[in-house]
Amino acid sequence: MRPRAVWTSPGRPALRPWWVARKTHDALVAWLLEEAERQPILAVWEDLHWADPSTLEVLGLVLDQAPTVRMLTVLTCRPEFHPQWTTHSSLTQVTLTRLGRTQVEAMVTSLTGGKALPAAVVEQIVAKTEGVPLFVEELVKMILESGLVREEVDHYVLPGPLPPLAIPTTLHDSLMARLDRLATVKEVAQLGATLGRTFAYELLQAVSPLDEATLQHGLRQLVEAELVYQRGSTPHATYMFKHALIQEAAYQSLLRSTRQQYHQRIAQVLEARFPALVETQPELVAQHYTAAGCTEQAVVYWQRAGQHASDRSAHLEAVSHFTTGIELLKTLPETPEHTQHAVTLHIALGAALQIAKGTAAPEVEHTYTQARVLCQQVGETPELGPVLYGLWRFYVVRSQLHTARETGETLLRLAHQAHDPTLSVIAHHALGQTWC
Repeated sequence: MRPRAVWTSPGRPALRPWWVARKTHDALVAWLLEEAERQPILAVWEDLHWADPSTLEVLGLVLDQAPTVRMLTVLTCRPEFHPQWTTHSSLTQVTLTRLGRTQVEAMVTSLTGGKALPAAVVEQIVAKTEGVPLFVEELVKMILESGLVREEVDHYVLPGPLPPLAIPTTLHDSLMARLDRLATVKEVAQLGATLGRTFAYELLQAVSPLDEATLQHGLRQLVEAELVYQRGSTPHATYMFKHALIQEAAYQSLLRSTRQQYHQRIAQVLEARFPALVETQPELVAQHYTAAGCTEQAVVYWQRAGQHASDRSAHLEAVSHFTTGIELLKTLPETPEHTQHAVTLHIALGAALQIAKGTAAPEVEHTYTQARVLCQQVGETPELGPVLYGLWRFYVVRSQLHTARETGETLLRLAHQAHDPTLSVIAHHALGQTWC
C-alpha cells in the first residue's frame, strides 16, 4: 500500500480560549494517528526554523505519539534551529553536508542538459561554490545566461581566455549578476522581495508603479529564470521566491531610502485596499511600518497584532508582538500620550505572560512593576487597577503574602477614591484571599 503524504506549514488555530486551542491541537494529533491506522503516512514538516511556537507545540504532540503508529515523520531545519526532541530515541538526525567535487560536477552536467562545460569553468565552479547546491545552480545559470561560454552541438566552449573576475565569488554576487541582466525585471524582484518570500499578484500590482503589461512581463521572466515559482494564473496568482537567499539578495540590493519608501507604500495600500488581510494579519502591517521607520503607526499595529494573537491563544506570539511595540515606543519622545500607550501595552503583555509563562514568573512582576511606574508618571489613571491586581496575583502565588496584602489594600483605597464598585469587589476579593 502506498503511504499517504501529508505536508504541513507553520500556522495557528484561530481560536480564543487556551483550552479550546489545546483541544484543537489534540484533535489534529488524533486525526493523524487515525489516518496512520488506516494506511502508512509520510508527514513532512519543512523549515522549522520559521515555525511559530503554536506549530512547534503541535509537532511535539505528534512526535510523542508517532512511534506507536505507521508514520514516517521528516523534519527539515537550518543548523541554528535547536529542536526540543533530541532525546527521543525514535528520532535520527541527518546532517546534510556540502556536496563533494563529484556531486558538483554531476549537478553541473544535469544543469547544462548533458553538455560539458570547459574544464576551466568547471574548476572555477567547484572552487567558488564550495559545495553549496543553490550556489552551484545559480552560478551555472549565470554562466549560461551571460554569454561567457558559447554553445556547440554537444558541449560549451570558451570563445577566449577566461577573464579573472568573470565568475562571481559569492552567492549574493551571482544572484545579483543574474538580476542585473534581467534589466527592468530587477525592480519587480526587489518589490516582490519587500513584500516577502511569498507574495500575491493582486498586492504586487496594487503597490507597483509599473503598468500591468510591464509587471506581468517581468514576472514571466522571473519565472522563466526559475528565480520565483508561480501558483495559479493572474490576476489570482501567487509567487514564491525559489529560495530565501534569492529574496534576501533582491531585498538587500535596494537603497535604504527606497526600501523604506516601499515598506511605507505597502503598509498604506494594505490599510486602504485590503481590510480583511489587515484584520487577520495586523502583524504584517506592523512589520512594514516598522521597516519604513513609521514608528507611531507601527506601535498601533503591534498592539493589534498582540491582541489578535492573544484572542487565538497564541500567547507566546502575543508576548513577542507586545514587547516589540514597547521597545519601539522607547524610541519616541516622552509624551503623556506615549506613556499612556506604554501602560496599555504593559498591561496586555502582563496578561499574556501570565498564561504563557505562569502567574509567578519573574517577567510578570517586572512587566507590572514597569506599568505601575508609568501610571505614576501620568497621574491617577484607570489602568492602575488592573496593574495592581496583576501584581497582587503574582505576590499571592509566590506566597509573598505581606506584599500581597499591601497591594490589596492599595487596590481597595484606589477603588474608594474612584467610587468604583466593580474595582471594590475585586479589591475585597484580593484581600480576603490573602488573609485566608
